[in-house]
Amino acid sequence: RRCAACYGSRLEMTTDSTTPASEEPPPESAGKPLPPLQTASLRASAPFAWLAHGWRDLRSAWVQSLIFGAFFWAMTLVIKYVFLGSPEYTLTVISGCFLVGPFLAMGLYDISRRREQGLAQDFGASMTCWSDYLPNMGLLVLVLIVIELLWGRASLVVFAVFFNTGMPSTTGVVDAVFNLKNIEFVIAYLIVGGFFAGLVFSTCAISIPMILDRDVDAVTAGIRSIQSVVTRPDVMVLWGLMIVALMLAAFASPWSIAVPFVVPLLGHATWHAYRQLMPADAAVTVASASDGVSQP
Repeated sequence: RRCAACYGSRLEMTTDSTTPASEEPPPESAGKPLPPLQTASLRASAPFAWLAHGWRDLRSAWVQSLIFGAFFWAMTLVIKYVFLGSPEYTLTVISGCFLVGPFLAMGLYDISRRREQGLAQDFGASMTCWSDYLPNMGLLVLVLIVIELLWGRASLVVFAVFFNTGMPSTTGVVDAVFNLKNIEFVIAYLIVGGFFAGLVFSTCAISIPMILDRDVDAVTAGIRSIQSVVTRPDVMVLWGLMIVALMLAAFASPWSIAVPFVVPLLGHATWHAYRQLMPADAAVTVASASDGVSQP
């Protein structure tokens, strides 16, 4: 095993490098067998360390990060506007976000990867980094859209079972959710939504960073991502709940103004979650206790 300081020191690398900004970092281990996931040594507090490292990335490349965050903020405002004005089109808009979101997220991961490798930041290169992985990203996005459509259909079935007078209006939906008289509906809706949300999270937990870093196919990346959640549900469920809590707080802020800050933070943290689960080489990297990994 490598020394305990290796992981922490690698994360603290700055962008001060002689590498030209236009040079694209190659995939870490393209074409090589994937190393096993390093889940056994993770501590339950690892997600907090991922957020701390993500915050450092955000501060280091705050201009590029906030530009990406502005795109997600725009999508959030569009979804809110459509839901309040024409709720019947909300599912269509969300599908469009599922189509665009993963490509923007890869740009955030590229920012973290560049900082990790000591490369100069290049917003244009990060913005278009997905172009080298388009077939794999396209397949992954297609899977996400299918899951989202199934999620929408299942939700309509739940509404049809509990509201035999027709689909409620936007106000009606809110009233139904917060009405204790409809507790059976709320429980059924949360169970269905939780299942599909968990499926999306499990598929995307580390799959997109893995495609960027190792140029693997979408199926392999998705399976490895699901394995990381199944193997260490205590850590990954906590991470998922932290994502939900931060995103809900960002959505609830006035005009959702916190979204441009929270989304980049979570994006950078996700890169470090991936890196800790799958180190840069096949050797097992043991980080310090402050990184949320247990010592041997």
